[in-house]
Amino acid sequence: MNIDWAALASVFGVSLVITVALVGLFTLGITGLAKQTATAQGGGGGVLARTGAYACFALCAAAVAYGIFLIVV
Repeated sequence: MNIDWAALASVFGVSLVITVALVGLFTLGITGLAKQTATAQGGGGGVLARTGAYACFALCAAAVAYGIFLIVV
């Protein structure tokens, strides 16, 4: 049995980068919702924060759906 270590390292690197990016994007979404809630209680407009948060969540869902698509197809 022969292991292609370069390909294994490549898969590991890409999966690590994508995981960190998705966690960061989800964190931005949660932060946006928290800012929207804080702004709503403070009297300012939180529409931009809410829209950004929903966009972050939509991008996370799209990335997960694409990953599932790659696994299935």
